[in-house]
Amino acid sequence: MDEEIKIRLFDILQSINEIESYFPEGAKNFEQYKKDTKTKRAVERDLEIIGEAVSRILKKNLDCTLSNTQKIIALRNRIIHGYDTVSDELIWAIIINHLPKLKTEIEAKLS
Repeated sequence: MDEEIKIRLFDILQSINEIESYFPEGAKNFEQYKKDTKTKRAVERDLEIIGEAVSRILKKNLDCTLSNTQKIIALRNRIIHGYDTVSDELIWAIIINHLPKLKTEIEAKLS
């Protein structure tokens, strides 16, 4: 595996692990999340990093087999440029439904 791609995969995995760490003992509560601006901003920042890392991977290797690469990049762009259109519900759905799958994919590529 190309060293730069490997570094970006580690960046993605680290960001996912950071997001998970914001919810101690796996306690994910949407109502608490909505009230916690610091956590929301931290999650959004990590999602930006994930999107940028995926973008850089695609620039290096167009045949990247990660799922939903274009959606991941689009989310990054939306958080940065369309911040006022990003809802708590959208980010929460990504945390609950999509990050666990992405983490499994990344871990498989790195093993």
